[in-house]
Amino acid sequence: MKHDINYTMLTDFYELTMGNGYFQTGLKDRICYFDVFFRNVPDGGGFAIAAGLEQVIQYIQNLHFDEEDIEYLRGKHCFSPEFLDYLKDFRFTGDIWAVPEGTPIFPREPILTVRAPAIEAQFVETYLLLALNHQSLIATKSNRIVRAAEGRPVSEFGSRRAQGADGAVLGARASYIAGAGGTACAMADELYGTPATGTMAHSWVQMFPDEYTAFKTYCQVYPQAATLLVDTYNVLHSGVPNAIKVFRELGITSGGIRIDSGDLTYLSKQARMMLDNAGLPGIKIVASNSLDEYIIRDLITQGARIDLFGVGERLITSKSEPVFGGVYKLAAIEEDNGTITPKIKISENAGKVTLPHFKKVYRLFENATGKAIADYICVHDEQPDFTQPLELFDPEATWKRKTVTDYTVRPLLVPVFKDGQLVYKVPTIQESRAHCQREVDSLWDEVKRFEYPHNYYVDLSQKLWDVRAQLLAAKHWANG
Repeated sequence: MKHDINYTMLTDFYELTMGNGYFQTGLKDRICYFDVFFRNVPDGGGFAIAAGLEQVIQYIQNLHFDEEDIEYLRGKHCFSPEFLDYLKDFRFTGDIWAVPEGTPIFPREPILTVRAPAIEAQFVETYLLLALNHQSLIATKSNRIVRAAEGRPVSEFGSRRAQGADGAVLGARASYIAGAGGTACAMADELYGTPATGTMAHSWVQMFPDEYTAFKTYCQVYPQAATLLVDTYNVLHSGVPNAIKVFRELGITSGGIRIDSGDLTYLSKQARMMLDNAGLPGIKIVASNSLDEYIIRDLITQGARIDLFGVGERLITSKSEPVFGGVYKLAAIEEDNGTITPKIKISENAGKVTLPHFKKVYRLFENATGKAIADYICVHDEQPDFTQPLELFDPEATWKRKTVTDYTVRPLLVPVFKDGQLVYKVPTIQESRAHCQREVDSLWDEVKRFEYPHNYYVDLSQKLWDVRAQLLAAKHWANG
């Protein structure tokens, strides 16, 4: 879905100061490789869901500096005139590989790789992280909520609590890819095709002399899609009886009621009994009110008779853990003769040590079950023999080993841009949603647990392991 907003200046200022520095020191054309990856799954989960690639593509295609941008930068009095002239014709000319939206992803592995001249590769960092971090966060949270609902539809209700307009619209988009059935956000439907749905607010009921009149009027306006909000006054003594009365008078048998407060388990059980006794088994019960995956799971465990969940603030903001934590790190540089030199960032925090080199990522699937069993990261020029048994190491405990024999392999990173040109067929949102469902279904239930999930194997080839060890050793001796 195209837009005409120029986000080029949505960048950290140091991307520009570094770009000016690269330009003045003769490094502007040095080919660099950067990886986007993340270190921890939100909410202690076993995996995350990749989202936001379509917005990255739009950004790259529209990347340019307007005349007003150049004048703004000139006014900062810290950029050379030659650099500002260079920015007038600035475009992305490099290559990008990425994981398709909707794919389960795991810590440490590249989910997007950029190969481009230094200024270009450095400059795109901010927006790439913004797009991927936000939508991957919301997609990951949404998928947890959808799985907790055990097949019951989930609708995203969070626009009014989102962090800004893009947070609402793109959050709705990400939630739909991850499995939500629809959204309350009309703009998300208009722009991206995420089905917009809605019922009524308490103000509708309060607008009329009484609840019965409010319900009847609404059903007369929307006889084929009437869902009545029954908790404005009293759910069981007023709301449900008035809804039943109107449904029966107008012959409506396939509408719904929504409960937005109170003990949802008790109220839904009682409402279901009342509706069934009135001969209205086709009337669905919708529940909302600060829901998340844990509350939904508890409601189902308690036997709540809820057919659809509306989830707002705790989904659209990922309230329990609102930061995804994806990072953008230099992995290699390309010498004039084409040789690729790996680069590594070290830290006293072992979790922040990066994986060097230009890399490929494969996902291994067990042939007997079709389940994903591991991801395998290797150096770009390796040709692993996947016809042979492969020994894997647990990412959290390298003494734990697992040998896989009967498996098939699929590359995770696909080409998106080549020499600045889009070479990727952008899937429809429905295709990304279907892809997400298939890929999540391929994970073992143990990996999908909300608490203490099984560690999914993300292993390194021996060559990549050795390169990393050599660089760490070299840095250790160089620093005394």
